[in-house]
Amino acid sequence: MSNPSSTHPGAGPSRRTFLTSLTAGSFVLMVRVGAGQDATVAAAQEDQVDNFAPDFFVSIAPTGQVTIIAHRSEMGTGIRTGLPRVVADELEADWNRVSIEQAPGDKRLGDQNTDGSNSIRFFFQRMRVAGATARTMLEQAAAKKWQVDAETCYATNHQVKHRDSQRVLDFGTLAPLARQLEVPKPETLRLKPRDKWRYIGKDAPVTDLDDILTGRAIYGIDARIDNQLYAVIARPPVVGGKVQGFDAAAAKQIPGVVEIVEIPGFRGAPHFKPLGGVAVCADSTWAAWQGRDALNVEWDHGANASYDTETFAKTLRETARKPGQVVRRHGDAKATLERSQRLISAEYSVPHLAHAPMETPCAVADVKTDASGKVTSCRILTATQNPQAVQQAVAPVLQMKPDDVLVEVTLLGAGFGRKSKPDYCVEAAILSRQTGRPVHVTWTREDDVQHDYFHAISACYAQAALDEKGKPEAWLQRVAYPTIMSTFNPAAQTPAGFEVEMGLTDLPFDIPHLQIETGAAKAHVRIGWLRSVCHIQQNFAVGSFADELAHAAGRDSYAYLLELLGEDRHIDLKAARLSNRGASPESYPYDIARLKQVLRRVATAAQWERSADLPRGRGLGIACCRAFLGYAAHVVEVEVQQDGTLHIPQVWVALDAGTIVSPDRVRAQVEGAAIMATSQARYGEITFTKGQANESNFDTFSVTTMQDAPQKIFVDIVPSTEPPAGVGETPVPSFAPALCNAIFAATGQRVRDLPLSKHDLSWT
Repeated sequence: MSNPSSTHPGAGPSRRTFLTSLTAGSFVLMVRVGAGQDATVAAAQEDQVDNFAPDFFVSIAPTGQVTIIAHRSEMGTGIRTGLPRVVADELEADWNRVSIEQAPGDKRLGDQNTDGSNSIRFFFQRMRVAGATARTMLEQAAAKKWQVDAETCYATNHQVKHRDSQRVLDFGTLAPLARQLEVPKPETLRLKPRDKWRYIGKDAPVTDLDDILTGRAIYGIDARIDNQLYAVIARPPVVGGKVQGFDAAAAKQIPGVVEIVEIPGFRGAPHFKPLGGVAVCADSTWAAWQGRDALNVEWDHGANASYDTETFAKTLRETARKPGQVVRRHGDAKATLERSQRLISAEYSVPHLAHAPMETPCAVADVKTDASGKVTSCRILTATQNPQAVQQAVAPVLQMKPDDVLVEVTLLGAGFGRKSKPDYCVEAAILSRQTGRPVHVTWTREDDVQHDYFHAISACYAQAALDEKGKPEAWLQRVAYPTIMSTFNPAAQTPAGFEVEMGLTDLPFDIPHLQIETGAAKAHVRIGWLRSVCHIQQNFAVGSFADELAHAAGRDSYAYLLELLGEDRHIDLKAARLSNRGASPESYPYDIARLKQVLRRVATAAQWERSADLPRGRGLGIACCRAFLGYAAHVVEVEVQQDGTLHIPQVWVALDAGTIVSPDRVRAQVEGAAIMATSQARYGEITFTKGQANESNFDTFSVTTMQDAPQKIFVDIVPSTEPPAGVGETPVPSFAPALCNAIFAATGQRVRDLPLSKHDLSWT
């Protein structure tokens, strides 16, 4: 099967024209997504298209060509292919006759933030409704043309057939007639049964594969607007710092440098505002880079100049040892711990982490003004996970309405949450307005590593009281880390509800007495969400501590973990104060049976029973979690040589993410999660001295190489008819604890403080 054609920014239609650019006579469906969950569908004549507020579009031209609009960002997950294939499946379209167009930023499209593992979960059913509505209307059009009962007509592979006479009409022939019909209500539609799905749940190459392999694909780094300048920016090395002075004359001596522009820094919370600094605009990125190096900027480092992560980490540990704000409680953990004769305690820590996507933040903006200097238009081409956030961040700076900022989305060379924060797009817009020309802002690798929205440094204290059988009758856990909310509110110093329920208050274990607490921590850098967010630190602690309790009890880790999970049941979301990511508890219960299922499957796949017979230096570790409404479990096998050299021969992952649309893309994301989690666990650490990041590139902020990566990754996708859940972030959290548990099994050394590179793993 050949890939359907697609368009990219620069070649495709703009927000204002992409509807009216459809072929004359096309049958167009628009799905409006409002505050409610139900989608309403309407058909329109081409000259009426602008009168509708669209979400999804599927158009069928008289030629039979089907065009589907993708409104989420493609960064390797295959979402530009997956969501349109849901439409095409319900439509009964021939995938070879489908074109995909990338939607620009537009609030009428609903949620465009490709973050939080939400794309399939949010839009699977709605896309089915769009496809089924089109199919139903085409069948009705054929029935009208043939003067037969619509029940005797059925769509199949881009045609409508009459069951009795075997007459056939192509979709293109029926499109003009179908668009004149009344649109059926969603509740009257007959969606295809699972056994009739042609594309959903089947492997397929991504739409952009040929362009990616041949170098034609347009990423943010490739985006171009005629007559553009290239900008590189000197930003304050300490968050909140200000420019005191710089040598503009020296920078202008660099051939190709056109203009030097000072960018004001943010006031109050960082939000998605620029850090400030001095930009060098030139006729090439290299010239701009050299010009920046010649600026010799003098900085006032500001209030965060004393930030030192080594000192701060000690403060966090001290905070975590003290009573904090109770965020979940049942039973009387405090009293039970006080009278226990068998207490087990441990402390865990995770450092700051950077996103470090292979493609650094980049955007090109073209801002037009009138004679008075008032902005008349703004067009931005960028690699963004959230084009609407770009509109909302850029508009106030240019004194425009967000709807008037045109944001065209390129392919993304990875994102991991960094590219949902559009400060780099605001920089490009400011510089374009100032220079009167389009400006392409490119962050260098050093810029990206040192000026990120960092994952929070954290400390966790855990304590349990074991009964006579070695099972915890009480569990106390405290955490301290700067909250993501500090990026939006400088006064915020305690984790938000959505943060603590990522691996902390959502503790799945069946324990009679439980208490979860949080402590205060002030942020000294920009804090942001990174793939799997607070599950990174909190599931590391929970998964490691559960293993410690198993060994303290003299029990097998896998059997003990199953016992901790207890009987099959649904966690009481209200009692645990869990928002459930806004999902219905009826559709997405916290199902311990499903968590135990992935645990059993991964243990079986890894042949866990052999763990007791492995020689010294080899070990298996196991952990599991529920994250982003999906369920995952890992078994990691390690080989630790006597000199401490670590190898990861094999990793097994079981994932239950409900209904799967694109199995090959899910497998790739699970494999990628293991590689990324390996990088974080082995090497990931950003440290600060005097407020400045010490790491700057991949030589100091290392990522996993082929030699260090797991040699084999076995992915088990659990067959499921449950609603789609998260995929991209779900298989990250349980990897690090499984890895460290395996190291303990192999060497007897317990790693509680990441990254592993800080530890001597040698043994005798």
